[in-house]
Amino acid sequence: MKYNAAVWFEIYVDDIERATRFYEAILGVELVRLPESQGIYMMFPYQQGKEGAGGALVKCDYGVPGATGTRVHLSCADCAVPVSRTEENGGRVISPKISIGENGFAAVIEDTEGNIVGLHSMG
Repeated sequence: MKYNAAVWFEIYVDDIERATRFYEAILGVELVRLPESQGIYMMFPYQQGKEGAGGALVKCDYGVPGATGTRVHLSCADCAVPVSRTEENGGRVISPKISIGENGFAAVIEDTEGNIVGLHSMG
């Protein structure tokens, strides 16, 4: 395989507006509503041809948010920053920023919808 296996991710939500506010606040980004989707999609910043996968918050009939689903790890400049913003925006810190050796740093949070989300940074 000459490419990364993951190309897209979806984080299922019950309340699209609440979840959008949460992720915009903790990551300091603006999510974009995708037109004409089967569910309601709010896409994370994405540039075609760049490293990494694209993804979105999704409200639909077939996806249920929760702690036991697939875990997504979001990239950030310093994962301590979103961790510091998590609780004031309605989430919960599961694991603060820790070193993962030469692979950088990681943290784990629970979002406003009950999803467990990883954060990753090199600094």
